[in-house]
Amino acid sequence: MAFAVAQYEVPVAEPYRLDLTVSVLRRLSTNLVDVLMPEGVYLRVLGDADRPMLVRVSSQQRGTLFVRLDGERRAHRRALETVHRMLGTDRTLREFDRGAERIPWLRPLALRMRGVKPPRYPTLWEACVNAIVFQQVSIHAASAILRRYVVALGSPFELRNGPALHAFPDTEVTLRANDDVLRAAGLSTNKIAALRRVAEALVSGTLDERMLEERSSVEAAALLRSIKGIGPWTATVILLRGLGRLDVFPMNDSGVARGLTFVGGSPPQIENVLDVLGSQRGMLYYHLLLARLEARGELGPRNL
Repeated sequence: MAFAVAQYEVPVAEPYRLDLTVSVLRRLSTNLVDVLMPEGVYLRVLGDADRPMLVRVSSQQRGTLFVRLDGERRAHRRALETVHRMLGTDRTLREFDRGAERIPWLRPLALRMRGVKPPRYPTLWEACVNAIVFQQVSIHAASAILRRYVVALGSPFELRNGPALHAFPDTEVTLRANDDVLRAAGLSTNKIAALRRVAEALVSGTLDERMLEERSSVEAAALLRSIKGIGPWTATVILLRGLGRLDVFPMNDSGVARGLTFVGGSPPQIENVLDVLGSQRGMLYYHLLLARLEARGELGPRNL
């Protein structure tokens, strides 16, 4: 295999904030997979121990991201496509911006967070794992479970003069893992079973991203819900975070409810808010997350 280090310039749709977009992607700074360095550089390992691709992304000038790839040369093009996908470089949010202007309690938050883009996980598998792990537990509890899962099964990568990174465990690694290892990470019996069912569906080809992409959000959610262990909330989060479907919004989410009360004061009529935000209503989910991170002092790289 021919390895190469190369830097690429990636145009972005302005306004663009790398720090905010990565903050939404990683949720908490304890994330071992998606790392935002103090100087604002985003680090991620794509692939696995056999074919790792180290990605470094920086935002040094308006309208452009600088992406440094270190890995197999022939995989650079695909890695760049994945970076585009993950960091929402070409997404425009005019409908959300117009709607937020009409909502007094949301307008100041949207202005402070202007430039955040909707991120996407690099694979459908990673989106499913995150959604299942975060079912019915707090963000901190779920993040701790996910961290232990990644440490137990993900390939570690030690950087010279940098943090330890971990590749996200793939389907095969998870299927081979003993239940005791998964339970030790904090996963319940039901969640382990759901993860195995999703992994088996992806490996067998009975579920893949193309099937979801070619369907409407309603139809795609129904397909996901056909897998035992994936309910309406989980399916919606998979569509939002895995496929970038902004026309969906995770209802009955305790974090969303707290965020709405925190940002909006008295709980707003969420159905009316979603109608105003239209087909980009999913951005409200990300803004509420950013508001909570901002209040806790966990927003951006300076907390690492």
